[in-house]
Amino acid sequence: MLKSCSKCGRVHEHNYNCKAIIIKNSGSLSNKFRNTQAWKKKRKIVFDRDKGLCQLCIRHLYDTYGRIYNNSIEVHHIESIIEAYELRLEEGNLISLCVYHHKMADRGQIPREVLKDMIND
Repeated sequence: MLKSCSKCGRVHEHNYNCKAIIIKNSGSLSNKFRNTQAWKKKRKIVFDRDKGLCQLCIRHLYDTYGRIYNNSIEVHHIESIIEAYELRLEEGNLISLCVYHHKMADRGQIPREVLKDMIND
């Protein structure tokens, strides 16, 4: 029997012990930024711009045909805060995604170009 791994996101046999490590650093620059008022305001602006909908789900992209995951929407940095800190508040670098697609985007399973093109539509 297969199971989805909470550590790496892959599918393993149910008895497989995944060696992936989940690193959470509450004192990181990106986590500190996420607690700022500037981020909270910008997140709301992007959420309103996208009408509170996952931009991939509404286009039926990346395994969403017949399923819509719009119950838990997050704002995703296309270029990550670590890679491009100067873009952290640029609306052209932010898109609303459901948790399912946000995890896929973080793992690189959704090309950044696809996400950027959606914002420019």
